Amino acid sequence: MKYLSNKNGFLGIDNKFNFKEKAIVIPFGLEKTVSYGSGTRYGPREIIKASHQVELYDEELKCEPYKKIGIKTLKPFKIDKNINKALKKISAINQEVLNKNAFPLTLGGEHSITPGCIKPFVNKYKNLLLLHFDAHADLRESYNGEKFSHASAIKRCLDNKNISVISFGIRNISQSEIPYLKKNSSRIKIFWAKDKVKWNLNKFEKMIKNKNVYITFDVDGFDSSIMPATGTPEPGGINWDEAINIIKIASKNSNIVGADINELAPIKGFNSYNFLVAKLAYKILSYKFLLK
Repeated sequence: MKYLSNKNGFLGIDNKFNFKEKAIVIPFGLEKTVSYGSGTRYGPREIIKASHQVELYDEELKCEPYKKIGIKTLKPFKIDKNINKALKKISAINQEVLNKNAFPLTLGGEHSITPGCIKPFVNKYKNLLLLHFDAHADLRESYNGEKFSHASAIKRCLDNKNISVISFGIRNISQSEIPYLKKNSSRIKIFWAKDKVKWNLNKFEKMIKNKNVYITFDVDGFDSSIMPATGTPEPGGINWDEAINIIKIASKNSNIVGADINELAPIKGFNSYNFLVAKLAYKILSYKFLLK
């Protein structure tokens, strides 16, 4: 695997710092099926660029987590225009990361990357739980004639019988998705955005206890007031503290095995949105490795 130098990679760490990587950041700017706003192919580049401004010390964890983790970043590489070939590529990369006993964090790109990202985990674990942050359920069988659309990402994941999903922040779902949702209620649990004030996170804690969990975070899960830099922004979403608390609960109570963050479509001159995603990525890695 070919890596960027520490200085050019995620967090912009000094090149003199040596470590054995426990986490590998994978820039994968796939943009093939976007249906409204575009620009997700630039997401990984801008997240890594913004990460160089993230303070390395975490006041909550009282340390510089990167020193305890060891984070390397893959060099950007060509992504096949054929979506099936592209998904096979990210599957192969994540398999290679797992073979190194490392933790893969993929930076998208559109949400259609997730079925490819999770394939090695589907094969490795008897049961895998997706912790899914999103404005949309993504349960369509296809969208605009594309089976692997970003609007079908979770449906494609659920094609694997050993997958279940807990979704947070959903506030936009089509009528065509409802029958599938009802039929698979034992595998799909949704914490609807409209019910935020009534969310029972103690129940969530019990639901994920001792499970193998993969995090897929579509940034349009955030409220559009703090995250407009995405192809399909929606009002009424999750705020920063809510998202971080959910990830913290998951990290304390389950085995987080991998993650992807997707659907950032950078807006020129508005770096705060890129920075938010960069800090989210650092938080996911910090909680994964340092929370007990």
